Amino acid sequence: MSTAQQVPDILSPEFAADPYPAYRVMRESAPLIWHEATQSYIISRYEDVERVFKDKAGQFTTDNYDWQLEPVHGKTILQLSGREHAVRRALVAPAFRGADLQEKFLPVIERNSRELIDAFRHTGSADLVSDYATRFPVNVIADMLGLDKADHEQFHRWYTAVIAFLGNLSGDPEVTAAGERTRAEFAEYMLPIIRERRDRLGDDLLSTLCAAEVDGVRMSDEDIKAFCSLLLAAGGETTDKAIAGIFVNLLLNPEQLTAVREDRSLITRAFAETLRFTPPVQMIMRQSATEVELTGGTVPAGATVTCLIGAANRDGDRYRDPDRFDIFRDDLTTTTAFSAAADHLAFALGRHFCVGALLAKAEVEIGVNQLLDAMPGLRLAEGYDPVEQGVFTRGPQSVPVRFTPASA
Repeated sequence: MSTAQQVPDILSPEFAADPYPAYRVMRESAPLIWHEATQSYIISRYEDVERVFKDKAGQFTTDNYDWQLEPVHGKTILQLSGREHAVRRALVAPAFRGADLQEKFLPVIERNSRELIDAFRHTGSADLVSDYATRFPVNVIADMLGLDKADHEQFHRWYTAVIAFLGNLSGDPEVTAAGERTRAEFAEYMLPIIRERRDRLGDDLLSTLCAAEVDGVRMSDEDIKAFCSLLLAAGGETTDKAIAGIFVNLLLNPEQLTAVREDRSLITRAFAETLRFTPPVQMIMRQSATEVELTGGTVPAGATVTCLIGAANRDGDRYRDPDRFDIFRDDLTTTTAFSAAADHLAFALGRHFCVGALLAKAEVEIGVNQLLDAMPGLRLAEGYDPVEQGVFTRGPQSVPVRFTPASA
């Protein structure tokens, strides 16, 4: 087994600037690393990360979320296992697929996207991150839950603090305190709304969660609050970075942008390939329930395992020419890319596969479609070089673009 000294450290400025060369070194020469600072074993090869996520042998748990998530969200569905997890997932999953998603929430997604684009479609310029991507998914989730979108800035501040807490690998006490403060503030905001909604059910997602029942089990106020907190953070940050990432990847590959503009069915391919090439969530942790043999050595029972999605998704043993963005690649299955049968790892796999994957797909397909319609002649602002930031989650902080305004 390797130690972190032999490869670029995941907490170093060099890694933060561009993790992909470090990922290559890890996959090739240090597929299992003991990382002292995070007290975790780091894995980077596709076959190992896939095995941990699918966990057919019951060797891995999500017990790490007891300290990683619970301090900011309360106890969430991600921490549950067995029957308890299956029942809770059955309570929330229907709202994110099938008829509910199509009938109730597609109009919400379309309206929120259009409202944001209306603010800049006549100007000829925009920043796709600050003007659109950071606002769109949070507005959609607030609208779906039946919350007041006027509280957008508060939601954004909360989910930013939560994501910072999750990615606080170096243990900065101020980041920890801000995350814990967010849990108290969100509970104070959300619990009265949940109680009120139970008394007056509507057709929003919050009402659906309040009324849902499976095998005589209903969600408590605390369960619903924790799920809403998780939804805002996970659904906000990831879709935000995915939309920005899709446009950067396409703008840097203009022939692929042209292909997508001419055939909008390719948006799904562009999203799937972005999830592989520049995944918004770069790492997910699990905990070993038993001693486990992985490539490069043995992980003891009860250890935290840091699964590097960003590394595994560029494993040359799984994908041909993995460092090239290619929406036409034939070794990534688009039809299953948003299900638990996905062959990229950006949504995890197995029983904890992202419950919001189809919601993200709907948001991206509608959002990218509307943006392309509103921005003919789309190009990056002159002199701008897209820079990604982040270690735990990663994406462009700014994507200034120019286009032919609608009035021209």
